[in-house]
Amino acid sequence: MIKPTCPKDRIILALDVETLEEVENLVNELKDYVGYFKIGLPLIVNYGFEAVRLIERLGGKCYYDSKFHDIPNTVQKACISLVKNNVHFFNIHIQGGSKMVAGSVKAAKAAAKRMGKEPPVILGVTLLSSFGQRTLTTELCVDKNIEDYVLQLAKVAYENGLNGVVASAEEARRIRKEIPDKDFIIVCPATRPTWSSVNDQVRVDTPYSAIMAGVDYLVVGRPITTAEDRVVAAKLIIDEITNALEGNEALV
Repeated sequence: MIKPTCPKDRIILALDVETLEEVENLVNELKDYVGYFKIGLPLIVNYGFEAVRLIERLGGKCYYDSKFHDIPNTVQKACISLVKNNVHFFNIHIQGGSKMVAGSVKAAKAAAKRMGKEPPVILGVTLLSSFGQRTLTTELCVDKNIEDYVLQLAKVAYENGLNGVVASAEEARRIRKEIPDKDFIIVCPATRPTWSSVNDQVRVDTPYSAIMAGVDYLVVGRPITTAEDRVVAAKLIIDEITNALEGNEALV
């Protein structure tokens, strides 16, 4: 399990950039101020595991934001490939269903055991942070409020062996209440300090509110990567996390 041990380890920096040169610059500048670097679809499509290797070579740790969502057999094979390529922290969509989720966890763990590796940490994506209630109800025809829907998905994740979920801070409060397992990881996907813009996100949270809600990791992108001084921006977020932890001893 990879529960964070200090405030800076709770920050997952989203590498929403287009080139490996930008990745290298960000990792070199910020590896001492964040816990993980998140590789998303643009970098995966353009560079694949080359980006993972670069982050590791520079001394950073990688969170592979794969968001797999396909038929069970296809996702199982993809997860095994990640294990083979030394990716130990990644995610899949819970909406793929319990058969897909359980099969993927089993396949990835079995592959790791065969290769003599530590089992991977696999998270379940609940509902994308760009979704609001209207999208869920009107477009997806889901007759539940967002919090109830996300909680149901979190239960599917827990019951089928995932190590945690990706969910907002508001949703995290209910997840912590309904799933009291302290080892169950919650990653907040859209974290925005009060001094930054929300951009294209709908369900957003401040670092302070996320930590107070019981979130383990905060995904932060543009508030740091587009800041005039990126190190200062990262330090401000570390300070906010520290203040939240001091205000809630149960989280330390």
